Order: sequence, then C-alpha cells, then structure tokens
Amino acid sequence: MQIVETTNEGLKRAYTLTIAAKDIEARIDSEVKKIAPQVRMPGFRPGKVPANLIRKMHGDAIHSDALNATLRESIEGLIKEKALRPALQPKVDMAEGYKQGKDAELTVEVEVLPVIEVPSIDGLKLEKLNVPVSDKALDEALARIAEGQKSYKDAAKTKKAADGDQLIIDFVGRVDGVEFEGGKAEDTPLVLGSGQFIPGFEEQLAGVKTGDTKTIKVTFPADYPAENLKGKDAEFDITVKQVKVEAETKIDDDFAKNLGLTDLEQLKGLLKGQLEQETAGLTRTQMKRQLLDKLAADHDFEVPPTMVEAEFQQIWNQLQQEAAREDDPAAAMKEIEAEKDDYKRIAERRVRLGLLLSEIGQANKVEVSSQEMSMLIQRAAQQYSPDDRERFIEYVRSEPMAQAQLRAPLYEDKVVDFLFDKAEVTEREVTREELEAAIEAEEAPAEAKKAPAQKKAAAKKPAAKKAPAKAKADDKPAAEKKAPAKKAPAKKAPAKKATAEKAPAKKAAAKK
Repeated sequence: MQIVETTNEGLKRAYTLTIAAKDIEARIDSEVKKIAPQVRMPGFRPGKVPANLIRKMHGDAIHSDALNATLRESIEGLIKEKALRPALQPKVDMAEGYKQGKDAELTVEVEVLPVIEVPSIDGLKLEKLNVPVSDKALDEALARIAEGQKSYKDAAKTKKAADGDQLIIDFVGRVDGVEFEGGKAEDTPLVLGSGQFIPGFEEQLAGVKTGDTKTIKVTFPADYPAENLKGKDAEFDITVKQVKVEAETKIDDDFAKNLGLTDLEQLKGLLKGQLEQETAGLTRTQMKRQLLDKLAADHDFEVPPTMVEAEFQQIWNQLQQEAAREDDPAAAMKEIEAEKDDYKRIAERRVRLGLLLSEIGQANKVEVSSQEMSMLIQRAAQQYSPDDRERFIEYVRSEPMAQAQLRAPLYEDKVVDFLFDKAEVTEREVTREELEAAIEAEEAPAEAKKAPAQKKAAAKKPAAKKAPAKAKADDKPAAEKKAPAKKAPAKKAPAKKATAEKAPAKKAAAKK
C-alpha cells in the first residue's frame, strides 16, 4: 500500500491510498479457500469444487467482500503508521473508474484529536457549599406527607359542601334520556375541587348537603376516551349520601405507624436522609461547575470542528424540541435563533472540557470496569421491550461507539470524583436558596443562555424553569464518544394506546 499525504492543516489530515491489485487478489484467493469447504456443486465431493468454478459462481460477492476487508485493513494500517487519533470516523471515498484486477485508489479525510498537555491538578482549590437540614425543612416535608394522607369525617347534616370537602354520592348518567354503560355508581367518594370528574360536574355540587338529590347537566370532552361519549351532552341524577370534612391529621407515632414505620423518629430520620441526598446533588453540581470553569479558564486549544458540530447539533435538537412545546413555538425558535452563535460556543466548550477530562482520566488510569459497563448496558436495556432487550445488548457489545456513548457519563463522573479527591476543598454552610443562587451565578458568565420563551400558564402554577442548554453542556465528555453511535436495531417499546372502551362503572364521569 502506498500512502501520500495531501492535507496537513491544523487538525485536518487527508491521504491518498493506493492498494495494489495483487493485494486484493491475494485476499480473494484467501476468501475462496475459506468458503471452499462449504461449497456444494453437483458432480463434486464436498470441499473438492475447483477454485475457478467457485470464482465463477460467487466471484462478484467474493470480490466485494475481499475489497471491503482490504480497505478496512488499509485504513487501520494508515492510522497506525501515521499514529493518528481520529476525532470521528474517517471519511473514505473510492476513486471513480475502479475495475477488478486494477489497483484501487481511495482518499481518506480525517480530523485528529489535538495533542493536549496533561493538565496539572496540583494546587486545585474548590469550595463545597453544604446545606444542613433545618427543622423547618423537616416540618415542611412532614406536612407534605400529611397532605397526601388526608382523612375525612362526617359533617353536620346542615353543612353545605365547599371545595376541599368530600362527598359520598350515588349517581346515574343518561345521554339522550338513555342510561349508558358505566354511567352508574354507588358510594363514590369525590373531593370537590379535585378535578377528578369531567368539567362542570363538581362545580354544580357546591352547596349540597347530606341527603340532597340533584340533577346536573354536563358535556363530555371531545377527547374523552370512550367513543360513545365524546362531546355528548349528559344528565346525572345525584344522591348526596354524606358530606365529609377534612379531619385533622396528627403527625405522631400513630401517623408513622400507618405508613408502616416504627415511630415518628424513624420517619423523621428517613426524611432527613432524603433531604440530605437532594442537597448533596446540588452541592456536587456546584462543585463540578467550579471545577469545569477552572479547567476551561486555564486551557485553550483547537478542537476538531466535526466534534463541535456534532455536539452543537445535540444542543440544537434539544432546543428545537423544547421550543416546539412552547405556547408560541415560532417566537421561541426566533429567540434561540438569535443566540445560535452562543450555543455554538457552548458546544466548543463542551468538546474542549471533554477532551481535557479524557486526558486527565487516561493519564491517571481512571477506568470504567467491565462489571460497571455490564451494569450500564443492562440498565440501558430496560428502556426496551423484553423482546428487544437481548438484541439491544448484542448490538451494544458489538459496537465500540455505542459502548463509548453509554460509558461517557460514568467515565466523566469518575474523573470528576478523582479531581475532587485531589483538590483542596474548603467547606461552608449555606441555605438551599444560597446554594441554588450560587449554581445560577456560575451559569451566568458568557455561556448562560435563556431557555425558550416561557409558557403562559393561565390558571396553573408555573413549572420549574428548565435549565438552559448550558446547564447540560458540561455533563458529557465529548472525547469519550469519538463518533456518534449507530442506531440500535432494537426499538423502544411504543407507549400503549388507550383503547376506546366504554366508561367503566364509577368512572363514567371521571375526567380523562
């Protein structure tokens, strides 16, 4: 094989490879010998079919396989001979006009990883912000549990039902004067204001008392799951058997025992552990951002454009999906389009940090063990249907790039933990609000981006604002996944579709 370098600019390399016809023919001869024992032909004993007849019968297929194998070996030889470290899979093109029996000429274009001086980790200083669990936070957590364990007691017969009260009702529903299947129930509990039943149902029961009867009129939503009820007007005869009011929930040992625990102290201990775990995650996020900001500030080197583009596309696809879910998708897209260059800089930072972490990990022999890798594969396989899990596992085990994609987050965490252990860490107690503010402040410089336009929720409490792309930009070591993994043959099991069955008893009036 002859190798001629045609490009050597920055991280870009290009070569022309010439593979002699005799090398390809030698591979064809090898392939013929390999398959000869399995070839069957009338008039010849197994394994005794002449080579020239095998070539005649299977020549095109054998030549194609031999050529592809030779090309793969040639590219591997090029990478080894030139000591290349490809950032992504090389781009390979065969010269036009190639014919069997002639030399094969191909061009190979590749971007290589930069040579990075292993960052010094001496003198690394980090601040760890700890959030102690306060009595107030613990009381609020207990109150939230108590809220979910509400109980009700009978109210006086003169009590008029209001939001938050529970009714025990019998009901019979009719459409066009005819009772429908599933539209009748007895002793059904309903908390007014809960939104459990279709719109208009609960509102018309406000003010009823124990023993009252009432007929209400409602319209089933157009998207109601029962086809025979979609958009239909209906009447319900209601009998109010009991109005109940919320009973006081005492947070004591009995309350804890109802939850399956020994006493209140055990419940408090469990809750305290949960709260500590939550804030520990925030503390780690804040420390990690400190660490990555220090690495980014101290190192600036050229990164492979193809890796940056691949990383940018991941960010951009995510942003487009988020924008599509906004109340005004067009406005959200316009907003992120205006900041496209900033997101490209985020992608470049991601790649640079990924390469730095990879170099630190390799230099300090940080590894993901085979056992850890097996656990990652098994965990990832759980998102597939039982029938597809084995196919997914086989795919990942046979695809190095797919393995790298799974390994990347764990590898980065291990490198980060290694650096935490090496750093001089000072600790400081803060409130949760102060910790969250510190995280936001570290997002702010240069890379902090606004999320797509917020949804205008009319009567709903706004959801917690999603972290912008930058918040996730530091979470993947791009150097670990040097090429995007191929799509797995196994597909995610689709969500089960709701069947358009008739509304079941006690659920006819229930909201979808």
